[in-house]
Order: sequence, then structure tokens, then C-alpha cells
Amino acid sequence: MPRLYIVSGCNGAGKTTASYTLLPEMLECRQFVNSDEFAKGLSPFNPEGASIQASRFMLMRIRYLLQRKEDFGIETTLATRSLLNTVRAAQAEGYYVTVLYFWLNSPDLAVKRVKARVAAGGHNIPEETVRRRYRVGINYFFNDYAPICDRWILADNSQVPFKVVAEGGKARPLIIKDSDTFEKIKGLVSDRNEQI
Repeated sequence: MPRLYIVSGCNGAGKTTASYTLLPEMLECRQFVNSDEFAKGLSPFNPEGASIQASRFMLMRIRYLLQRKEDFGIETTLATRSLLNTVRAAQAEGYYVTVLYFWLNSPDLAVKRVKARVAAGGHNIPEETVRRRYRVGINYFFNDYAPICDRWILADNSQVPFKVVAEGGKARPLIIKDSDTFEKIKGLVSDRNEQI
């Protein structure tokens, strides 16, 4: 059965760093689709200016990998519902879909990590965008992605190494490994019908 891994979390959550270890070394997944990496390839000195074109390339690559039924990973902030159709399409093609969400204990930590990345030569994300994605991403994770994915894992990446907080899935029982952190995170989640 082919596998799709969605590595998600707010900006600065450590998604890329984790992906480069988790996917090839632990999950034996050799294909990784990352819009930021496409943007860097298209415009190394101004990747932000190539983000729309990079997103198009990312979608083309996803369709190609789905057609070939290859295992692959996607990195995303989950700040939109745009990958829901990809999840459904993958499952219709027989894929087992796992979403891993890296949470940070505050939006301030996310902003701090993005600033540190920029100081080290990495790409910038405006602070208001980081803060919005922090709030929206965890909501979409719980309200939209976790209910349809075959497996989900919620991890606290506020400190190294990350700690798995809870896991579950469509046909899997909820297993809470850190109830205090899980309740704190759930407290941040708005009801599906509320404006987020």
C-alpha cells in the first residue's frame, strides 16, 4: 500500500528539519514535496516572489507521484484546506495517509524561530502571517485533516527532541500520551463553525 506523509505545523515548528530525518531514515520515504524548496530553486535570491509558481509545481509533482503510486511526503503549515482534496484523491488511489503535526507552545516561539532562521540565511515569513498560521493550522489539523486521515500524530516540538502528545486516526483509537499538553492544545481549537 503506498503511503502519503503530511508533515505539518506552523512556521518555525521544525517541519523541514524533521522531514529530512523522519522521511528517508525512519520511514524509508525518498520523495519529499516542499513548496519552499521549489521556490528556492526557481528564484534563489527572492523565493517569496516565486511562491505561486512553486505551488503550481508542487501540485504537478503531487499528481505525478500519485499516478506512480510512490510513497511521498508533503510539507505544509495546514493554514488552508487546499490539501484535503489531495488526501481524498490519495486515499481513492489506495494510499494510507498519515498527518504529523508539529506544535509549538506559543506563537511567540514560532516568531522567534523564524527570526533565527532568517539570521542564519533562511527565508522570512512576516510576523503577522506566522501568528495567523499558528492559530489557523492547529484548527484545520483538528477540524479537517485529522478526521479524514488514516493516522494522525500530534507532537510538541517546543524543545528538542520533540514529544508525541497524542495520536489517532479514522479507524484508530485516540491515544493520549501527554494529557496536560493535549488539553492545552485542544483549548486553542475553535469549533468548526466558528470563524477562525
